[in-house]
Amino acid sequence: MKLVDEVEITVTAGNGGNGCVGFRREKFIPLGGPDGGDGGDGGSVWLQADENLNTLVDFRHQTMFRAQRGENGMGRQMYGKGGDPLTIVVPVGTVVHNVMTDEVIGDLTEHGQRLLVARGGKGGLGNMHFKSSTNRSPRQSTPGEQGEERTLKLELKLLADVGLLGFPNAGKSTLIRAVSAATPKVADYPFTTLYPNLGVVSVEPARSFVIADIPGLIEGAADGAGLGALFLRHIQRTRLLLHLVEIAPLDGSDAVDQVRAIEHELEKFDPELLHKPRWLLINKADTLLPEDAQAEAERIVGTLGWQQPWFLISGLAHEGTREVMLKVQAAIDELDREAREAADAGLH
Repeated sequence: MKLVDEVEITVTAGNGGNGCVGFRREKFIPLGGPDGGDGGDGGSVWLQADENLNTLVDFRHQTMFRAQRGENGMGRQMYGKGGDPLTIVVPVGTVVHNVMTDEVIGDLTEHGQRLLVARGGKGGLGNMHFKSSTNRSPRQSTPGEQGEERTLKLELKLLADVGLLGFPNAGKSTLIRAVSAATPKVADYPFTTLYPNLGVVSVEPARSFVIADIPGLIEGAADGAGLGALFLRHIQRTRLLLHLVEIAPLDGSDAVDQVRAIEHELEKFDPELLHKPRWLLINKADTLLPEDAQAEAERIVGTLGWQQPWFLISGLAHEGTREVMLKVQAAIDELDREAREAADAGLH
């Protein structure tokens, strides 16, 4: 299943420099003639795919991009310097749409692939080009052309790095609201999430990961009950699972039984899912006194015989959520490092 991250940006190529009107004036050289140089071309705007990026979150903060203008021409037949091109780095898998015409102008599918999205204006001509036998002292030149300006929609079709799973009302939507800019529907009844909500968690500039709030699973999901079967396919592609469970379920059930029920569905659908990194988040700690919450969390973990990382949090009160996201980012970074090392080893 594809999840989509979208942004709109405006790119403006540099204008061309103006041509110069100038005349050669040197001692002992009378009537030196026109010598105005041409203006430099404006810089163009390019998009370049980078496999080290996986979100468009940085474009939420900067949406305007402008390349450098070309310099004006000068006397003595000196051409103006061309404007530097502007390269905007985007993730591999970015589809580029022209908003004005609603056409796809490019699909960046490979690392290092480049796409010209706005061409710089051509520099104007100096008056040296207008000299003729009948016009020996031309005073005309041409201005530089305007650089192209486009509004682009960048669409990144991606799969989440991290998937949230758990029973309905485990607090998944509340958690994703707490740690990202996503705003899924939150209410005190089951199945408020009918579609996956995608959020980008940015722990610091240039370090982020994608997290998906997957609709709550129920018993029988692997056999097609509820919405689970569709999204069980999705979490096969995530790199890390965060398994949320209520510390004290309102229906009076035991959190241990809920965790085991989800594990049963994962095993029925694909036994390999149980071998995927899966951290336990014991949520809604704020519904109990701190000492009671800690004791109950330790009971849950001990009864399960849990061997992977676990955390006691409150998504609603933002307790412990920042610390968990930092650890998740560190884990994603480590998986990236291992993947690069494996790729390098395969080349030798």
